Amino acid sequence: MIIEYIRYRIEAQAQGAFIEDYAKAFEYLRQSPVCLAYDLRKCEEEPELYILRITWTTTEDHLRKFRGSLEFQGFLSHIRAYVPHIQEMRHYASTGHEWSRS
Repeated sequence: MIIEYIRYRIEAQAQGAFIEDYAKAFEYLRQSPVCLAYDLRKCEEEPELYILRITWTTTEDHLRKFRGSLEFQGFLSHIRAYVPHIQEMRHYASTGHEWSRS
């Protein structure tokens, strides 16, 4: 399991459309067998910042299987306008130090 973090800066006037477009795009992530989870968060201190966290089976599955799939084409069709607003897009592996109360 690998987690991809995508950091966006979205101007105030585009934030409503950004959230709506991602709501549509998430349908395609749910259809992909290599996507295990996702989570979109908005920064409280700087409201124009958003973090999207996507959990993939592996980095290779994301880059080869998902990006080569029909699901990716549908996903991208909804979020393409926001790609220029990405500030960071990276895959992160666990260090083995994790904890959750849930």
